[in-house]
Amino acid sequence: MPLIKSHRELRVYQKSVEIGMLIYEETKAFPKSEVYSLTDQIRRSSRSVSANISEAWRKRRYEKSFIAKLSDADGEAGETQTWLEYSYRCGYLPQAKYETLLEEYESIIRMIVHMMTHSSKWTL
Repeated sequence: MPLIKSHRELRVYQKSVEIGMLIYEETKAFPKSEVYSLTDQIRRSSRSVSANISEAWRKRRYEKSFIAKLSDADGEAGETQTWLEYSYRCGYLPQAKYETLLEEYESIIRMIVHMMTHSSKWTL
């Protein structure tokens, strides 16, 4: 495994930012009545995934802190999946887009869990 110098080099971080930006673009079309509820919530949780991954990276000197921040990222990814389901059920996302985004978060969650399970490979 090549030496990773920054959290921005982590594939899971890159993917979480990419998908977070897709969600941002999709939510631009959500009704104005959802601005302070569903739109805010899904944008916040999707952005929090990558933010927690970057925090985990900075805390990798302490394995338990590293795992805790990754656990937070995992939780935020799960929360985002819930908001995606509401978005779909409310008719704001077409089924194909919903299923694609849901699967992208499943992939991100698998990557996060793998990092937690093999934390000794990632910590200093």
